[in-house]
Amino acid sequence: VSDSPPGEDDIEGSGAGDMSGAGSGGGSGWGSGAGEEMEGDEDENMVYYFLEESTGYMEPALWCLSLLHTLVAFLCIIGYNCLKVPLVIFKREKELARKLEFDGLYITEQPEDDDVKGQWDRLVLNTPSFPSNYWDKFVKRKVLDKHGDIFGRERIAELLGMDLASLEITAHNERKPDPPPGLLTWIMSIDVKYQIWKFGVIFTDNSFLYLGWYMVMSLLGHYNNFFFAAHLLDIAMGVKTLRTILSSVTHNGKQLVMTVGLLAVVVYLYTVVAFNFFRKFYNKSEDEDEPDMKCDDMMTCYLFHMYVGVRAGGGIGDEIEDPAGDEYELYRVVFDITFFFFVIVILLAIIQGLIIDAFGELRDQQEQVKEDMETKCFICGIGSDYFDTTPHGFETHTLEEHNLANYM
Repeated sequence: VSDSPPGEDDIEGSGAGDMSGAGSGGGSGWGSGAGEEMEGDEDENMVYYFLEESTGYMEPALWCLSLLHTLVAFLCIIGYNCLKVPLVIFKREKELARKLEFDGLYITEQPEDDDVKGQWDRLVLNTPSFPSNYWDKFVKRKVLDKHGDIFGRERIAELLGMDLASLEITAHNERKPDPPPGLLTWIMSIDVKYQIWKFGVIFTDNSFLYLGWYMVMSLLGHYNNFFFAAHLLDIAMGVKTLRTILSSVTHNGKQLVMTVGLLAVVVYLYTVVAFNFFRKFYNKSEDEDEPDMKCDDMMTCYLFHMYVGVRAGGGIGDEIEDPAGDEYELYRVVFDITFFFFVIVILLAIIQGLIIDAFGELRDQQEQVKEDMETKCFICGIGSDYFDTTPHGFETHTLEEHNLANYM
């Protein structure tokens, strides 16, 4: 609120000089002077209101919201650890126990060398705590009884970490006395090997890794608010269709990484050829006095081929000088065409094809699951054609006889 219009304080001095000059005039100026005085009285009675932009509330509001966001992210990790981690460990132990008992894994056959999951599960076989979450605590004894006569009980007992002598004592109902309770006893009872395997399973779980990344981005958001923009990807994780699109990139992850590695090797081979024979064509400067050579050293030359040559629609030939009239013209033509054919046409097309095929495969799997749920009983696996011989037979069977909710 102010009694003067904006900017009047700056010209107040000059206004006073003008008034004094007007007052020194003759009688003819009296009327005009009186009119100006009346207008001045009206101006003095006017009150001016100014609206100033205020953003002082934004900083504490953003700080409170960021703190609340970090708290929610931390609670998500705690909730996942309490609710989902036991289920993840149970499913992994169940899968391993069934492969041991029914497929004879690690006994009749070994996992492949590139099967990281299978090699990691070998760590937990001979631990006394396995299985911990799985309900069948006698799976090791079942495996020993099933395969012991063929492959040797001593060999299987060593693989599973079992003591045959203790098994015989247990069979005669002779038990060792329990150690006295205490902190040292509790520390000594921790199965370190099993805990290492458990942490490995947890920290390779995709959901846990996503929550961990979510928490890290939230913490970095306190340093710079722009990190909170990364959490918009949560929309893609929450929508099943978008999640399928993201999964198509990682579904054939091994083949994709190996193809990208092959692409890097092929580009390096072309870099070696360009560095030794075609360096003079890599001048990107328009000024002849100051050349900008992109192939003076191997690192610069390789990065130029990877960054510019791979992205160019026609290959590296679109980005370097035209060889017309040069003594190496024929060799340059072969160089440019082969680079375009092997890198752009073949390798990049393979990378795109892997992603597109993975997306189609995942979509077909989802459609197949949906079709099976609609046409087959999930419990007994009998098709709807068998039950639809009577009116509403399949619907009655899935809602009353084999209702999925009764088995959850």
